[in-house]
Amino acid sequence: MTQQNLAFVFPGQGSQKVGMLSEIAEQFDIVKATFGEASDALGYDMWNLIQNGEQEQLNLTERTQPILLTSSVALWRVWQEKNGKMPALMAGHSLGEFSALVCAGCLDFSDAVKLVRARGQFMQTAVPVGEGAMAAVLGLDDQVIIDICECSGAEAVNFNSPGQVVIAGKVAAVDEAIKLLQEAGAKRAMALPVSAPFHTSLMKPAGEKLAEELAGLSVSSPEIPVVHNVHAQTESDPEKIKSLLVEQIYSPVKWTSCIGAMVSQGVQITLECGPGKVLSGLSKRIDKSLAGFNIETPAGLEKALEEIK
Repeated sequence: MTQQNLAFVFPGQGSQKVGMLSEIAEQFDIVKATFGEASDALGYDMWNLIQNGEQEQLNLTERTQPILLTSSVALWRVWQEKNGKMPALMAGHSLGEFSALVCAGCLDFSDAVKLVRARGQFMQTAVPVGEGAMAAVLGLDDQVIIDICECSGAEAVNFNSPGQVVIAGKVAAVDEAIKLLQEAGAKRAMALPVSAPFHTSLMKPAGEKLAEELAGLSVSSPEIPVVHNVHAQTESDPEKIKSLLVEQIYSPVKWTSCIGAMVSQGVQITLECGPGKVLSGLSKRIDKSLAGFNIETPAGLEKALEEIK
């Protein structure tokens, strides 16, 4: 049964960690079964990697993306198994949009796992390692950041919450932007430990390759509407959804607008379907009235089931 004030949100890269989902997997066989499906699709033991591997391996973007998608789908299946209320809307941050589309019945899980592995490879090779950079900026107005980026040659790429924006581009451009942003009064402007300038125009070659991969995939209209990063709106046309997934790779993630759009449609509760609590924190910063839950652990799951009735 759908609960009109409930939205599911799905995290992107940065939420992965060794040992994640271990506790909930002990109680729900569907978790390891879901990882088994992904492992069969990709040809390596994904569950063993996240439980016993090195963090550096999890941080390789072609590994990170399928790991996080699989984690989100596993937790969604747990929620369904427990007969949790269905959300009125979904949204995912960057990679998380693919997780949302799988859970909304738009993309086949096995297809999506292979697709996001390829997406990770395309994003990594679009700009040679060492040539691109990203930085987090805190405490400045969005437009000030956009204007400074235009001066430096960097781009504002993640509008995560009011006063929290990520910029990216070539190393020299990002370094120059950091200096100018600090001079403009940013509370913090610091480089991030990432391997490529995600969501910039430099990712257009990756977008072209992703379009080729998507061309051969079957995409359905979502059973639950998904708010897209590119324009913070929902879309039902499968071909337009494909185009949005391509455009997303080289366009800013308008997360603040995505949450705002859901609130305007009556959402009062966000449930983070994936490891970590990054999006729950951002939701609170975007709109203090929002209640947030996370179902990565049995305790978190039980709390969410108890409160969302």
